[in-house]
Amino acid sequence: MDMATHEQIENVGLRGKLKRDEPMGKHVSWRAGGIADCIYAPADLDDLGVFIGRLPEHEPILFIGLGSNLLVRDGGLRGTVVITHRALARFFLEESSGYAEIYAEAGVASPKVARFAAVHNLEGAEFFAGIPGTVGGALAMNAGCYGSETWDAVARVRTIDRAGRLQIREPREYAVGYRSVLPVQARGEFFVASWFRFPRGDGTAARQKIKDLLAARIATQPLGEANAGSVFRNPPGDFAARLIEACGLKGRRIGGAEVSTVHANFIVNKGQATARDIEELILLVRDTVRGETGVMLELEVQIVGEA
Repeated sequence: MDMATHEQIENVGLRGKLKRDEPMGKHVSWRAGGIADCIYAPADLDDLGVFIGRLPEHEPILFIGLGSNLLVRDGGLRGTVVITHRALARFFLEESSGYAEIYAEAGVASPKVARFAAVHNLEGAEFFAGIPGTVGGALAMNAGCYGSETWDAVARVRTIDRAGRLQIREPREYAVGYRSVLPVQARGEFFVASWFRFPRGDGTAARQKIKDLLAARIATQPLGEANAGSVFRNPPGDFAARLIEACGLKGRRIGGAEVSTVHANFIVNKGQATARDIEELILLVRDTVRGETGVMLELEVQIVGEA
């Protein structure tokens, strides 16, 4: 985005926060990455619509929440980043007969959905406690864990297009697969909210399940170090972590990046890792596993920006 466009946007009385030349290491869970031309944290959906509607037609836009599934290369990002966490945060319950729906905007942390559902005696949302990101990211990649996936619970989604117009879409309008969500008809829209539907049940049992899932996560994942969750998708019938560990890659380092000694499908920033360190280690792991097992691991994390 050029300076003239910045000035045009700043003069329209937007209610959100606009920053230029922002280090993305502040906004991604790997704590590494280059500079974004522009980031915007909207005040609400209406404000976001005005902002997006003012952007040039071909301006690159990237939506991020907690940045927990994202690597921004050291050369940074051209275009605009929309920060949803703590910005798109509306969250409430809609009651119905036999079930209830939780409306959550894209910036709501996924574990909050799990806790809120349990408090209101709903079942089936417990797995959200294990997703270390926001609703927007969970929708975009069909995030999941412990045998459940985000789109199992989606009743409807709300999207926004490049003109800033809000739409409501049904699940049948998307081709949903393992860590994959694609619109049946290309529209250039972004997820900004969802209605999640859950059956009524035993809230006490749901809360206990959440505790058990979180205990398992603490015991098996390197939560005390900067990471982006699982780096690779699990191949059919196997686990990426098993393959990586079998190749002797636990503890392998490039610069400040290390294959976690706790969970082999995690790469951690030991304190001074660059995005290049992390990406080179990702490629090393992928190539080693392919060479030794014949399995080509597919990325679960998204890599963006310029080298």
